Amino acid sequence: MPVCPNCNYEYVEGIVICPDCNTPLVDASELKKYPELNEEDWVLVYTSFNLIDVDMLKENLESAGIGATVLSQKDSSFPAPGDLSVVKLMVKKIDVHAALEFIQEVKSK
Repeated sequence: MPVCPNCNYEYVEGIVICPDCNTPLVDASELKKYPELNEEDWVLVYTSFNLIDVDMLKENLESAGIGATVLSQKDSSFPAPGDLSVVKLMVKKIDVHAALEFIQEVKSK
């Protein structure tokens, strides 16, 4: 089954590019080659209902040298209320403290 190495979402056979982030999909068995994708290594540091807000924070974190990834179940063709519309910003465990300080500084301005 194809999986996005960036979003970690699974897709049906025949899909080759992630529709969320435009990353080429890999076979699920290849994910073991990407140790940075282990779920237990990532921590939730920020949530929002606004995808643009989270994407901007992600870009700012990455420009500060802090790796981040966005998890979103938003689908522009299907407006979903409740938890399905929450966008999550994740960072590696080793970067949690720096990321939280950075986000707090950015959000206080």
